[in-house]
Amino acid sequence: AGVAYGFGIYRSYITSHTPHYENVPFEVPSSWVWTTVENICSKIGSGSTPKGSNYASEGIFFFRSQNVYNDGVVLEDIKYISEEVHQSMIGTEVLPNDLLLNITGGSLGRCAIVPNEIDRGNVSQHVCILRPIIVNAEYLHIFILSSFFAKTMKITGSGREGLPKYNLEKMLLPIPPIEEQTRIIHELNKWIDWVKTIEENQQDLVETIRNTKNKILDLAIHGKLVPQNPADEPASELLKRINPKAEITCDNGQYGKIPEGWIMCRIGDLFDVVSAKRVLKSDWTNKGIPFYRAREIVQLHKEGIADKDLFITEELFAELKDKFGTPNVGDIMLSAVGSIGYTYIVNEKDSFYYKDASVLCLRNVNKLNSQYFSMLFETTFVKEQMHDNSKGTTVDTITIEKLKKYFVPLPPPYEQHRIVAKIKELFSSLDNIQKSLEV
Repeated sequence: AGVAYGFGIYRSYITSHTPHYENVPFEVPSSWVWTTVENICSKIGSGSTPKGSNYASEGIFFFRSQNVYNDGVVLEDIKYISEEVHQSMIGTEVLPNDLLLNITGGSLGRCAIVPNEIDRGNVSQHVCILRPIIVNAEYLHIFILSSFFAKTMKITGSGREGLPKYNLEKMLLPIPPIEEQTRIIHELNKWIDWVKTIEENQQDLVETIRNTKNKILDLAIHGKLVPQNPADEPASELLKRINPKAEITCDNGQYGKIPEGWIMCRIGDLFDVVSAKRVLKSDWTNKGIPFYRAREIVQLHKEGIADKDLFITEELFAELKDKFGTPNVGDIMLSAVGSIGYTYIVNEKDSFYYKDASVLCLRNVNKLNSQYFSMLFETTFVKEQMHDNSKGTTVDTITIEKLKKYFVPLPPPYEQHRIVAKIKELFSSLDNIQKSLEV
């Protein structure tokens, strides 16, 4: 009976202070009413910004738009004003349980409830105070964050958009009984917590997928991903054919034990590591043959496609190709400055040139398994070598001479193919799981 009586007072208050709306946006239950924002707030207004000299090192909280976020107020970059300045702006005093709404610029629509631990404050002209009466502050907060509010906002301005006070006051909103507001808030918070749990689990799963990929690569280069075949030609025979003078190592203190038939060797023993002939900035054009820097190699690695912002003429490309050579099918391009260690394998359709020092080319003159060696650059073992060799440089850099000295595990040729096939199979399954999380 008490609840019914309370709601009767609430409904009579709302209806007596609310004009009759015939053309409402949508139907609501009979116990609800439509009203405007001005009818459920005792204060609606924005403040002003004091001169810089009026900011204080401590005192009254002064909220600007960068302090207002949907999940609460942020005090990290808060300004303060003195009591004197605050008293001169008393008409926009902020109290606990007020709502702060950003009404201009890119953060327009962000809204936060002032927590109880903030006893008072003030606001800039970019923030509007809403002090709800009768209506639960959390319910009003829910409404402001709804897509309905965003769609019905009548904003003005072309350069810096804003929500004028009059337009805000006249915005319609549906009001349920007080008890139902509480139930809505409780139910919505339950769903929000559930969604957060899902998001956290998704993040955990994404991290698990990343760690699993690293583990797969680690198993692969230790010979534990696929079984060895005793009939395979030992990797030492392959290296002898490629480089008879190369040092053959079946163990490495930095790496650990390797399977029988494998060897440790240096990249310079396997590939002809080169950079490009310098192309002057004055030779860059807006059409012709694509000209790749490290950033484009990173894009190709991650997305399979690169922005084509820079070019050189076909005539210059032909000259460089004739005198110095250009990337060939199966060569491995490596980002060598900044975001280092990203690879791209040249395919039959490629025709491009690349920036000297920024990108290195591992010329695959011996027709090795490019995919296996490309995957090596994603392993912790090779990444640690890259990191150790970049120490002391302002920007992470891989030089030709240092790259040639990187140690890599070399399995027999047929095992390289089996490793690549297995990694592709496992990574494909993991990628499908991750894609399902993004739907």
